[in-house]
Amino acid sequence: MTFPTSTELRAATAVDHRNRKDLPMSDQGVTFINVLEISADRIDDFVEQWRERASLMRKAPGFRDVRLHRALLPNTRFQLVNVAHWDSVEACEAAGLNKTVVASVAEAEKIAEAHPGLYEVVAEYL
Repeated sequence: MTFPTSTELRAATAVDHRNRKDLPMSDQGVTFINVLEISADRIDDFVEQWRERASLMRKAPGFRDVRLHRALLPNTRFQLVNVAHWDSVEACEAAGLNKTVVASVAEAEKIAEAHPGLYEVVAEYL
């Protein structure tokens, strides 16, 4: 699992939707979503590692929250989905460069195939 560079993320998020009237959230930040392919017998090991990483991430500047979701059905392709909210692309990227986080991610890659990305809200219904 690698984190995109600031340049890649800025290019990908060049359109600023925060000032649109149909999006009332004035401080959206960014959402990091990572869908994970992992065998059922490795999920508990992964969750333990994830909790350690989450503990590190929550101390990082710009961190808002993180949740790990588990599929309800065993035949779901992505058994785990990680969703984290950050103040900015730069804050998320900086946290991902922490040496301890990098080492933990390398361990996680041994048991799960990650598909990470950064997202912004383009529509909502409350």
